[in-house]
Amino acid sequence: MSVLLPVVIGLGVGVVVGALGAGGGILAVPVLVHLLGQSPQNAATGSLVLVVLTALTSLPARARDVRWRDGLVFGALSIVGSFAGARLSVRVDPTVLMVLFTVLLAGVAIAMLRRSGAPRRARRATSGVAEDDLDTAPGKGTGASAFHGRPSALVVAAAATVTGLLTGLFGVGGGFAVVPALTLVLGFGMHAASGTSLLAMILSAGAALAGRWDTIADVDWAVPLLFAGASMVGGLLGTRVSRRADPAALSRAFGVLLLVVAVANGVATALEA
Repeated sequence: MSVLLPVVIGLGVGVVVGALGAGGGILAVPVLVHLLGQSPQNAATGSLVLVVLTALTSLPARARDVRWRDGLVFGALSIVGSFAGARLSVRVDPTVLMVLFTVLLAGVAIAMLRRSGAPRRARRATSGVAEDDLDTAPGKGTGASAFHGRPSALVVAAAATVTGLLTGLFGVGGGFAVVPALTLVLGFGMHAASGTSLLAMILSAGAALAGRWDTIADVDWAVPLLFAGASMVGGLLGTRVSRRADPAALSRAFGVLLLVVAVANGVATALEA
């Protein structure tokens, strides 16, 4: 295999993580499985390393978008679910795992596309988000908790646990589930959600990786590490895209991307079954 392929794909994945806070695994897992020949379990393990490294690289440039208190709380609450999901993943049939991954991708894509198509005023009325929350201004990442006046602590804990479980089960990185959770459940604007998700995914993906301790030796690390290096560079480029993009456009782009990957993953899984 040419070293160029994982490098090129890694750059693309990094741009997505940096721009959308979407989690590199959303693209890395299907590519590693269907194009680079790794098992779903090994692809998930390699993907989690990619996600952590890329998020660490992208986070400093997105610091002004990060709601630090909320990100730390959400990430910490996701740790148990992430670890449990990782332990469950190694016991699930690989084909079943990829089918479930396809269903999850499609469901989140539809939810994000529906929300991005709603009028901006209607979204504010539904979520209770002020105009400043929709497009985080510099310095607001350290402000008051965005959970104030929104769902109860139980709802926040449940959302974090579920997103952690998905991270551990599929190896897709916290941002894959955290961005929808922060926007759809907690009412964050897209800039704040994508920035904060980078912080949360470091904790969530790290816990999921710890839960896969017995599969680490089985991974062919050359490909994931090439992915990671290129993805970190792409993450820096992605942050530039995010700062210039409209939040609604980011939501639509995220939804369309998820839908495309869902269709491609479903077709590839069916052909390989």
